[in-house]
Amino acid sequence: MSGNSSDQSQGRLRRMFSRLTSSPEELQAEELRQDAVVCGCTPIADCGDRDVVTVAGTLRTVTLRPRAGVPALEAELFDGTDALDVVWLGRRSIAGIEPGRRLTASGRIGHARGRRVLFNPRYELRPVGQGSDHQ
Repeated sequence: MSGNSSDQSQGRLRRMFSRLTSSPEELQAEELRQDAVVCGCTPIADCGDRDVVTVAGTLRTVTLRPRAGVPALEAELFDGTDALDVVWLGRRSIAGIEPGRRLTASGRIGHARGRRVLFNPRYELRPVGQGSDHQ
């Protein structure tokens, strides 16, 4: 039994050392991966073309990028495993859609310009500053 306790202590020390030597970006990516698992979301890296998914992550960028003459609000969503583009066609802005905001989005994965994309997804803004705690 004492061997098991020793293994657990070593595991905790290894995780603590890993956190101390990881960059802030690596720590954020790990937090986002854990958050997605807790939410029951699909990791973006595992999303295949035409899959219907629910993903969660942080918006890294938000830009207005017209498509075929139609306004389109485009955001990059990162979940710690990969990123995808979330695009709302016909929208110039959406309250709360801003860099740094956490978001859960659902829809059918497509590809555009060689990247995964969700067009006009159902989405839920996550409270600002929310970590891995869920209601």
